Parts: sequence; structure tokens; C-alpha cells
Amino acid sequence: MKMTLTDCRTKVTLDVLRGKWKPIIIKALKDRNLGHTELRRIVPEPSKKVLTDHLRELEGDRIISRTPSAGGNGRTEYSLTEYGRTLIPVLVAMRVWGKRHRELVLGHPRNAEDETDPCAAPPHPRPSATSKGSHRSKPPII
Repeated sequence: MKMTLTDCRTKVTLDVLRGKWKPIIIKALKDRNLGHTELRRIVPEPSKKVLTDHLRELEGDRIISRTPSAGGNGRTEYSLTEYGRTLIPVLVAMRVWGKRHRELVLGHPRNAEDETDPCAAPPHPRPSATSKGSHRSKPPII
């Protein structure tokens, strides 16, 4: 069977996620809606134009929605759509694979930097050591 690039479903997924900042934008919108200024604070590295372009592309792919403020104050709020939420497990799997690849192939051992990964969610409070049956769980990812 002959495969063409247009037949590759993985490429379709990668096309939606293509863009240096898209996974981080999706992660930022995972738990709450944010305005453009708040997004710029959380994702400060891309230029305003690049961030706006990525937001428009994600909106065009129905991953996020854009809602102008009803008050007419020029505020726009971005949120992850239900369809966009279906990408979260994909990004989690990609993060796990990337972490393993980094260790095996690139020779970067696991270290404290892993906890500051911009694609990792903040860790949940750990149960106290005196709690019966307490165990350390890994912080949620993406």
C-alpha cells in the first residue's frame, strides 16, 4: 500500500500543534480562561505578533475560542474548547516521550529542571508524611 503525506493522520495532528508556543498556550488555558495580557505574562517569550498568530491559528482549528468582552473595553478572553481539551492526553503523551528521549538519546539526566518544565502543571500539595497510607504522587503533567 502506497502512503502519501496527505494520508498521514499524525501529520494532521502535528500541523495543529506546529508552532513553538502552541503547547504552552494550550497548557496555560487548560485550567482557566485568560485575556491577551494575562497570556503575554504567562508566555512572555514570543513577540506580540507571534502570540497573536498562534492564537488565531488555534482558534481557526477550533482548539481555543475567543470571546470579546461585552463591556466594550477591548478585552478579549481566550478559552480552551471542549474539542481542544481532547489534545491534552496527546500533549501528555508527547511530554512523557520527550522526557524519555531527552534522557536516553540526548544524555540529559532527570533533574530539578524537570519540575520547572513549562509544559508541566504545578504540583499538587503532597500529603503529609504522617497521613496513613500516604504516598508521593507525581505532579500532573501538561
